[in-house]
Amino acid sequence: MRNTNYLPRRRFLRDAAIATAALGSAPFLRADDKAGRRPPVLGSGEHTYECLHDWGQLPDHIRYGNTHGVAEDSQGRIYVHHTVGSGSPSADSMVVFDAEGKFIKSWGREFKGGAHGVHWHREDGQEFFYLCDTARRLLVKTTLDGEVVWTRGCPFEETGHYKDPKEYVPTNVAIAPGGEVFVADGYGRNYLHVYDTAGRYLRTFGGTGKTAGRTSCPHGLMVDTRGAEPELVVADRSNRRLQYFNLKGDHLRFVTEELRAPCHFSQRGPLLVIPDLEARVTLFDRDNELLAHLGDGTHYSGLRDKPRDRFKPGQFVAPHSAIFDHAGNIFVVEWVEVGRVTKLRKLT
Repeated sequence: MRNTNYLPRRRFLRDAAIATAALGSAPFLRADDKAGRRPPVLGSGEHTYECLHDWGQLPDHIRYGNTHGVAEDSQGRIYVHHTVGSGSPSADSMVVFDAEGKFIKSWGREFKGGAHGVHWHREDGQEFFYLCDTARRLLVKTTLDGEVVWTRGCPFEETGHYKDPKEYVPTNVAIAPGGEVFVADGYGRNYLHVYDTAGRYLRTFGGTGKTAGRTSCPHGLMVDTRGAEPELVVADRSNRRLQYFNLKGDHLRFVTEELRAPCHFSQRGPLLVIPDLEARVTLFDRDNELLAHLGDGTHYSGLRDKPRDRFKPGQFVAPHSAIFDHAGNIFVVEWVEVGRVTKLRKLT
């Protein structure tokens, strides 16, 4: 991982491989599929994926709202956290599928309307979720079945940074190897708060601004373990950049190239996948150099509140969260009113 304050401007395309990957981000059809009935294929070379929109067998009693979060557990089950669609018979906000997309169960009616970030974590042989509820302004730790372990609201008294608890709107969570829980106040006053796994408050850093250490909509965050030391990377969305901190909260550097409106992250080995709200999914290598932009739909303007038949196959509308699964496939969920889950099935 580079240790500079600002990463230098990247060459437009480093070599023919990067050029091919960038061109491969546009959807194309196989030569024997002129009618366009097969799924589009995105990317190229080692980063080629079959694009399977509307993945998962959603039962009739559940209608997606905005699909905000996605996670995988140790058994390969996929969890989709959504706000619940208008007129949905079920108010459950968490939908659980097996690895093949078969519906297993749902839960989380208490998060209807506010379901946002979801982070899976294993602690002492048990698995938990850390959920962000933007409507109720809560961080909630649950079991995989939705049983609440603890709940934390605005750290009003602990920090002194808020005039009113309603200024706090948590969006996403990351957990350090030592167990510290980092929470982004992405829709509030742009602070980053730190707790232990029991929910005890530890410290705060960040706050609104453009300068080093300040953020504007720190929407997503992840503890990046690709370098010599773990570092906190923040999707500083409204500043259109990534910002790196050490785990104490000290600013390290920015990454500004090849990004529009980064939302969140997932890491697999040296790879970093970044769902970008402005209609594409980006892959970076270990040094945060571009590997590919996948499914570039340019911008969500005029599309995110439209029905599915207005979405173009092979193009994203508003990617909000994405994860690598255990096999290297990528699951993408989008900020669209009807919800959309896409599986990018790895081909090479």
